[in-house]
Amino acid sequence: MSLPKPYFVYTFLLLALASAAYFHTAQAQTLQVGEMAPDFSLKNQHDKTVTLSQFKGHWVILYFYPKDETPGCTTEACSFRDNINKLIAQKATILGVSVDSVSSHKEFQTKHKLPFDLLADKNGLVAKQYDSLLDLIVMKFAKRHTFIINPEGRIAKIYTDVDPKEHVRIVLTDLKALQRSDH
Repeated sequence: MSLPKPYFVYTFLLLALASAAYFHTAQAQTLQVGEMAPDFSLKNQHDKTVTLSQFKGHWVILYFYPKDETPGCTTEACSFRDNINKLIAQKATILGVSVDSVSSHKEFQTKHKLPFDLLADKNGLVAKQYDSLLDLIVMKFAKRHTFIINPEGRIAKIYTDVDPKEHVRIVLTDLKALQRSDH
């Protein structure tokens, strides 16, 4: 019994995509704690340009997430929202980044009453700078990574294994410790 040709073509394409994605991410340079955070310029949900450098002198929680309105991403965003007063008390600014569009971010922000900027990285260049891009060639997603950036613009903490339900609690604890050790 022989399998139809489309099966082989489909299997070949899947293997090629998986290999390309693996080798593409394997070659990425990894950012390290203590390095300067790469600056960027992206549009927020209000179509206003936001740069990392405009927050020099402030703590920044820069979190990358795969997609607006997906369960884990909504959980994480709403957890940042629900803890916004604690984060503000710690003098931290929250910036969320995904490869979604400005209009998608606007809908997501409005629906969930998110009091922080969501930045549209449509081509994935910023996510790539932060080793946070999953490029499957036919589609791109930001990986669920978070960076705490200190007031000098240096990376103070990197999270690559994020549980959306617990993440903000951990970030708050780590931010307090980093701020204490910074004085």
